[in-house]
Amino acid sequence: MITRFLWNGMSRNLRFFVVLVLVVGTAMPLLNQLLPKDSPFYAPAYVLQLLGKYLCYASLALAVDLVWGFCGILSLGHAAFFALGGYCMGMYLMRQIGTRGVYGNPLLPDFMVFLNYPELPWFWHGFRYFWFAGPMIVIVPSLLALALGWFAFRSRVTGVYLSIITQAMTYALLLAFFRNDMGLGGNNGLTDFKDILGFSVQSDGTRAVLCFASALALAIFLVISAAVVGSRFGKALTAVRDAESRMRFLGYRVEGYKLFVFVLSAAMAGVAGALYVPQVGIINPSEFAPGNSIEAVLWVAVGGRGTLIGPVVGAFIVNWAKTYLTGALPEVWLFALGALFVLVTLFLPRGVVGLWGQLTARRPRKTATA
Repeated sequence: MITRFLWNGMSRNLRFFVVLVLVVGTAMPLLNQLLPKDSPFYAPAYVLQLLGKYLCYASLALAVDLVWGFCGILSLGHAAFFALGGYCMGMYLMRQIGTRGVYGNPLLPDFMVFLNYPELPWFWHGFRYFWFAGPMIVIVPSLLALALGWFAFRSRVTGVYLSIITQAMTYALLLAFFRNDMGLGGNNGLTDFKDILGFSVQSDGTRAVLCFASALALAIFLVISAAVVGSRFGKALTAVRDAESRMRFLGYRVEGYKLFVFVLSAAMAGVAGALYVPQVGIINPSEFAPGNSIEAVLWVAVGGRGTLIGPVVGAFIVNWAKTYLTGALPEVWLFALGALFVLVTLFLPRGVVGLWGQLTARRPRKTATA
């Protein structure tokens, strides 16, 4: 009943897009598992890994769009939530290695043995079990967003000042996680994963399931986001974006609206990061880099801010271009990325999806005049 209510509350285009995400996320793993390798329709493992990465990036872009496109909060620190979710998953995966590590220690990961840790740090306890690590993937980024948002929004920090604060937060975490005494692998991070839920991370079957899980998570996030922005709460949220001072004058507690959507967005980013880590096989402090957060904002801008579909499209377009150009013309990629941002800002303020909407809206007028 709840599912039908959420589904009926979505637009026809968004429903079609959710189905498309699920179809692609199901078909590609099946093509990998059911067809022989010499088949022209066989999906290689590297394609699944690449698609899984793009789906995780799309979830991150959707999380950014939820706060920026519908609430007006330009966050330049969402890479921190993404990385924290990834580290929670990485800690669980490291605890699954056991005696199969280089040093064969059943309790301590290899980097702790190398750094002469006498015992397992207290915050690692519990990550041996997925029933503990799973909730932490959501709780840890949400708590950070709750703490940051509570002080920032109650202090009425907005605009560029809030963007600078979020960027400073992720940079501070970057520096902290680089330290070996943090107990999280330092510069090298967490890697050499073996199993997830008892299945080999390197097997094609596991990669297929992870790819499908990434598509399913994106579809769920799209449904949740549509339910939020389409409700009365969502209407108030867009009003906060467009006229915050007027909403305060009318008696709305603007801080509560902002805080809720900021925490929800952080939780979505954390889940995306957790699904990302077992597919790429490593998580290190570079995921906290402020440039990653800025790049996620670029995905939203390219696809279309405040459209839900746009961030997903933008994430796929930019990352596909990045994958191609870094291989074909690696010295040109950064210039192309900067040029893309400038061009989108000048000529596509509503993004690719917004441009498509404008073109389709003009068709009936032309046919009518004809």
